[in-house]
Amino acid sequence: MPTVLIIDDNPAVRTALEVLLELHSIDSVPAASPREGLELLENREIDVVIQDMNFADDTTSGAEGGDLFRTIRELDPEMPVVLLTAWTHLEQAVRLVRAGAADYLEKPWNDDKLVTTVRNLLDLASARHDRRRLLEERTRDRAQLAETANLCGLVYESTALHEVVATAVRIAPTDVPVLITGPNGVGKEKIADIVQANSQRLRRPYLKVNLGALPTELLESELFGAEAGAFTGATRARKGRFEAAHGGTLFLDEIGELPLSGQVKLLRVLQTGEFERLGSTETRTVDVRILSATNTDLTAAVREGRFREDLYYRLNVIELRVPPLARRPEDIVPIAVHFLREPFDLTPAARQALRSYPWPGNIRELSNRIQRAMLLANSSSITPIQLDLEPDLTPLQAVGTEPTRAEILRALDDSDWTISVAARAVGLTRQALYRRLEKYGIQRDED
Repeated sequence: MPTVLIIDDNPAVRTALEVLLELHSIDSVPAASPREGLELLENREIDVVIQDMNFADDTTSGAEGGDLFRTIRELDPEMPVVLLTAWTHLEQAVRLVRAGAADYLEKPWNDDKLVTTVRNLLDLASARHDRRRLLEERTRDRAQLAETANLCGLVYESTALHEVVATAVRIAPTDVPVLITGPNGVGKEKIADIVQANSQRLRRPYLKVNLGALPTELLESELFGAEAGAFTGATRARKGRFEAAHGGTLFLDEIGELPLSGQVKLLRVLQTGEFERLGSTETRTVDVRILSATNTDLTAAVREGRFREDLYYRLNVIELRVPPLARRPEDIVPIAVHFLREPFDLTPAARQALRSYPWPGNIRELSNRIQRAMLLANSSSITPIQLDLEPDLTPLQAVGTEPTRAEILRALDDSDWTISVAARAVGLTRQALYRRLEKYGIQRDED
């Protein structure tokens, strides 16, 4: 049962809040002092705290209430805390909201507003508990996978990518062809490396060919080899990648760029293991496992006649779809930190800016941004200015929801008052955020 902790030294206030919450089927537990409240926090499962700002020994400044809040934050940085304050402590309450308090309510409080605030925080707390459980399970699964498999230094935290990696490890010992799909820059080659590193061909040759980087006239000789005199400039016989990879694995990147003539020969190798060098009639046989990757929609290419259907199904025995970075935001900051060199670090505002950006160029763009930021930084702290990101302003919140004053203040402080980033965090446009600042009379402290 979700539980609210009420910390107030006034018995009438405690009773009134307990009765109010009970009428709305919300369980609560009272504490008559900060010390008693902290003991309950350490020994009971608490989801939301409602705390007074002043106690019997501190009736004017609200300092004891501030100390209590800061201690709660030290015990549990994610604990939602609602402050009850008289008008004399309003300024202190605003400062604490900026420091992380969920909200504040002025005495005498409005019952409907208080209950609505508590319900919303309990819903968020429930979602947070679910996320925490999932994160713990995900962390445990990742740790177990890393203990038993070679992940080739891949950095990730998301469930979406973990499923891809776990599948890659699971099918690695087989010899079936694997097609790795996804947009440019998502790390398809790294997934291929993981398949190879956990395969039975680990100690055998592992060669890579970027088909999109080779001129069409050189593709066949690069893949299948050529005899001397097979074409202008071929002064001696040479092996192709298939012969060089015999017994091992060949990774064909940008497989969608392979011309139809090359597709015919590749299909034959996959079916029979046989091929001829360019300019030769001698049939050669190889044993090669094929891993391929593409950012092209091969099913569309098949419909349009640009890619052979029989080859597509030969390559696509197992398909691993690597999601774009925008669909796995949990991975953004860990990857960015991985790219940082000593002594550089990211400010909280920079981390928020990284999470808010849509990353159309995926990991490759993220790497470039971090490299650029380190070159431009005036100190070891990377800020949003060095990252130079223009965030996606598509609102994150559901239509019709309104960010609270506390959420706006927190977003502004987290983003170091970068309006575009703060607006993105609370699901508003820049103009809408400016209107809320005027409405609430929110101004940046100059000190």
